[in-house]
Amino acid sequence: MCEHRRTVLVTGGTRGIGKGIVERLAAHGLDIAFSGRDRAAGEQVEATLAAAGGGAHFIRADLREAGSAAGLVAAAVTALGSLDVLVHNAGIYPEQPLGDMTLDDWHAVLDTNLTSAFLLAQAAAPHLAASDAGRIVFISSITGPRTGISGLAHYCASKGGIDGLMRALAVELAAQGTTVNGVAPGTILTDSLAELYAEPGLMESVTRIIPVGRMGSPDDIAAAVEFLASPDAGFITGQSIIVDGGQTIPEVQGNS
Repeated sequence: MCEHRRTVLVTGGTRGIGKGIVERLAAHGLDIAFSGRDRAAGEQVEATLAAAGGGAHFIRADLREAGSAAGLVAAAVTALGSLDVLVHNAGIYPEQPLGDMTLDDWHAVLDTNLTSAFLLAQAAAPHLAASDAGRIVFISSITGPRTGISGLAHYCASKGGIDGLMRALAVELAAQGTTVNGVAPGTILTDSLAELYAEPGLMESVTRIIPVGRMGSPDDIAAAVEFLASPDAGFITGQSIIVDGGQTIPEVQGNS
């Protein structure tokens, strides 16, 4: 086991799943840097954690901007002194029918969700190689790798790409001692999901097809991330852990 406080960079950590990951890791003694586009939200998370006795460094970053991924990794290493774990959670999923989707719409999602994953991993890899337990954890989704949703073609493609990137990097970075894994959330109750499922009754109908009888929470995802980020997960690489309450298991979806 590592004796020093492990250092972690979490992207998209100002709300939803990312915020849950930051909160859990900080509460369990890891030294955190986290990013987001909303400075006010990031500073609020930072202040809340400090008041609770935890600690996290907010770094404002928009991963769609040129050079932002490398700049974010460099800033995190400066703030933390080292980097043991990269958790890439930042992602967007604007609902757009195929016929209305422009090339700019496509690139906005692919650049935020997938291209940034490549650039972050590339920038972080040398720092992770210096760790005695380097870890990359990508937040993927059941949407794309396992399922599809109308109006989210760009999002599905980006998350399918994340899984392919994860497996390739798992093979390539194994020699330097870095594992690369993913967590694939199912239906997780966040503000963004509430907006996507705003149609009356839709939230309830989705909940009914989840075998455990509830939607997931950000902390359900954070728990899986915490394990994969730990030294205990050193013999796991190239894997995606589905955290969906059994949502993708039933052969026939619908009411029981």
